[in-house]
Amino acid sequence: MTWLVAILTALLQALLPWLAKKSKSTAEDADADSKTRDRLRDQVRKHWFVLIIVLLLSGCVRTVYVPHGTPVRLRETVKDVKVWVKDADGKVIAGTMDLPEGWYALAVETEEP
Repeated sequence: MTWLVAILTALLQALLPWLAKKSKSTAEDADADSKTRDRLRDQVRKHWFVLIIVLLLSGCVRTVYVPHGTPVRLRETVKDVKVWVKDADGKVIAGTMDLPEGWYALAVETEEP
């Protein structure tokens, strides 16, 4: 294992100076960079309204993960929710109701339609 580390160390010592030399910018690199920068500025000037619309439509949305089986408390009343309720005989029937603010909602493992 030590021989592998020694080989990798020798390779890195040989390659790092070469990579550092290649990564230094030259006058040509700076000129190409300024051309690219100018092209991008022109594109932004032409299409600024699209960028603003995209930024406004993206908005700030925060998603909160609630694990299965964890109760949540309703922050506002939810109107006309389709629910299953039991009648006087214990028979399950379909209905609708408003779930008021402050009630808790919890997923049920087995649903009884």
